Amino acid sequence: LSKRIVVDGEGAKKFVTIKVINAKSLMSAKNIAFSIANSPLVKTAIAGEDPNWGRVIMGIGKSGEKVDKEKLVIKFGELLVAENGKISGSYDELKLKEYMQWDSVVIEINLNQGNDTFECFTCDFTHDYIDINADYRN
Repeated sequence: LSKRIVVDGEGAKKFVTIKVINAKSLMSAKNIAFSIANSPLVKTAIAGEDPNWGRVIMGIGKSGEKVDKEKLVIKFGELLVAENGKISGSYDELKLKEYMQWDSVVIEINLNQGNDTFECFTCDFTHDYIDINADYRN
């Protein structure tokens, strides 16, 4: 049911899964996942098919949870984006841009701080979302 609600989002084009793994606690994983999932900057980057992992880092930061950037690993799908506090040596912008064109996108954040995991779902913010919500009174 939760997946169907996300897919039915106003103007949504992409289904997004945020997975936070190896967190120190379930609450920490949940806070980080929802901070990323609820970020308009992340959601608009996804709508624009932009693999902007800096916005994911911003979502982690604004969660208020303590993380060790040297342990952090970020993947978009199976594509490694960041590790050891910096961009991955195998980072491939072309492959990432191709992946971001998919209808379903997975962003995985491995905190390497413990054993707890949390997964949540969201969608992108598109121009259609803005149009629907700006013209609701007309």
